[in-house]
Parts: sequence; structure tokens; C-alpha cells
Amino acid sequence: MRLTSSDFSDDGRLPTSCASAGDNLSPALAWTDAPPRTRSFVVLCSDPDAPTGVFRHWAAYDIPRNWSHLDRGAGGATARGHVKQAVNDFGRAGYGGPAPPPGDGLHHYRFSVLALSVEQLEVHANPRCRDVEQEARKHVLAEATLVGLFER
Repeated sequence: MRLTSSDFSDDGRLPTSCASAGDNLSPALAWTDAPPRTRSFVVLCSDPDAPTGVFRHWAAYDIPRNWSHLDRGAGGATARGHVKQAVNDFGRAGYGGPAPPPGDGLHHYRFSVLALSVEQLEVHANPRCRDVEQEARKHVLAEATLVGLFER
């Protein structure tokens, strides 16, 4: 599988519009070459450079198998169609953009798409991003990652 974005390149700078202090828009993401047995997708975003350990910014799940992209801003409250969104480490459902501590240096935001062998994840109502990722990892057929950089 391959994951790309029209908003940033792999190991490129995330635009301010994607940051928490900017417009807080999730970037546009597109994926190709999913395995034929794919039943759904999960999109994750995390910051492994956070001072307190991995900080989870987003988990969109139960994305239909016939989708191959999420538009810019899909992580907002008005996300299209059937996309379910977990509660991020900011304590809100949906996407929470980069907000590293000022002067903490460059952070690497890992966007991943997971192709899954199930149509729906068995998670409780209002799951946290960690819960979605743990359940999704049980059903992964393929995964692709794209890293965006950001600092304040």
C-alpha cells in the first residue's frame, strides 16, 4: 500500500492549517494498492516525539473498503458519510492538529492507513484512539505510513 497527501510530502512540513493553532484541519490523505481482501480502513495520526510519550491525534475507523481517500478537514465534526472517529489525547473526538510545546524541536507526525480484514471494529461507544488502534492491529492486512514534520 501507499499513502500520500496533497498537503505535504513524506518527511515534509505539515502546513499551519493542519496545526491546532492554525485551522486544525486534518490533511488530505489518499491511499492506493490495498489488498483485495480489504473490508475497511483505519487512519491514525500520532506524535512519537511528545514529551509524555506517544500522543494520539486521530483515529478514523470503519472507513468503507471502496474509499481511497479522505478530504482535507475530514477529521472535523462534519466528516463525510460513515467515518467514525475516536477520542484523541486532547479529549475530543476527531482530529486534533499538532501542538508541540514551543521550543521542543521538530516533531514527527505519523499518519498511517491500515487495510483491515473486517468491516467494523468491535470497540465500545466513544473509544479512545488507543482502543481503536489496538483493535485494528488484530485485523491488519497492509499498512502505509506518511510522516509530517512540525515545530513551534
